[in-house]
Amino acid sequence: MLGILISGAVALLVAGAGTPLLIRVLVRQHAGQFIRQDGPTSHLVKRGTPTMGGLIIMAAVVLGFAAGCAVAGRWPSASGLLLIFLMLGMGAVGFADDFIKISKKQSLGLTPWAKMAGLALVGIVFSAAVLGFPSERNLTPASFNLSFVRDLPLTLAFAGVPLGVILFILWSNFLISAWSNAVNLTDGLDGLSTGTTMLAFGAYTLVAFWQNNHQCTGVLDALPGCYQVRDPWDVTMICAAMVGACFGFLWWNTSPAQIFMGDTGSLAIGGLFAGVSIVTHTELLALFLGGLYLIEVLSDVIQVGHFKLTGRRVFRMAPIHHHFELAGWKEITVVVRFWIIEALFAAAGVGMFYMEWLSKVQ
Repeated sequence: MLGILISGAVALLVAGAGTPLLIRVLVRQHAGQFIRQDGPTSHLVKRGTPTMGGLIIMAAVVLGFAAGCAVAGRWPSASGLLLIFLMLGMGAVGFADDFIKISKKQSLGLTPWAKMAGLALVGIVFSAAVLGFPSERNLTPASFNLSFVRDLPLTLAFAGVPLGVILFILWSNFLISAWSNAVNLTDGLDGLSTGTTMLAFGAYTLVAFWQNNHQCTGVLDALPGCYQVRDPWDVTMICAAMVGACFGFLWWNTSPAQIFMGDTGSLAIGGLFAGVSIVTHTELLALFLGGLYLIEVLSDVIQVGHFKLTGRRVFRMAPIHHHFELAGWKEITVVVRFWIIEALFAAAGVGMFYMEWLSKVQ
């Protein structure tokens, strides 16, 4: 328990104290955000606000996780290291995107194909690796089965042929890309994505902590309702570190934001969220734990699809948080109400997770 608390506390201190230092560096480098011209006019005043704040979020998570492992007196596990790799790899792609935007002084960074290639490379390496590193109980960080609260009797294998590996890599990459883009779309208002991430990863901290306390110890002496997961303790510390990092970053990111996380942060967070859902075997439960992310990306899909079919828009502007801005809501009102929506989703997800466990043990 102490390792989890230390992980979150160190990440909070690093982000809280390190963000103003990063702001000064970015201001000196003229690393300011460029605002899309078709968005709400109230956002034009944000032009030039330092971006790439995701750098301090990633640093805080890594240092928090390292501190938690040191206090617990244990080396990082395979699952923990792979999740850190995924976060940093996705963040590197986001950094390249942000850097191009700043250097060319425009709102467009990497080309769509270059961005997809970068995300796919990181995703493929992660997806292949999580099928390896078996533990003493022959558990790997991920499994071929689809999962909700735990593995479902639906496998991504095909008649026992190694094609199952390919199917899993495709599925895993879809999750990584989808969640990364969902977080990226959510990052459109001051503090919206940061606060949402705190709630989503806070829920995952509870899920992973519960899994750690109810692991299956073996085939013969497994308790009812136990979880066949490889490294829930390390996953708990990483999730707690992300909560702490966002908590410290939010002080500077709340309205009016003095810094944005940029694609550096949103892609790293989205990739990590997908990775946590995979190694905790809760891929479909993540739809509830990150419910606001899902709403944001669905609003964009609906807007684009409906416009292409009918030539008319469903929302004043997508993603949906801009719709409410254009409807007259103040930015801070949209942000807080969306946090409330995410809190309800996260609570529902944790509730379903716990109710499933109760059904197993009763």
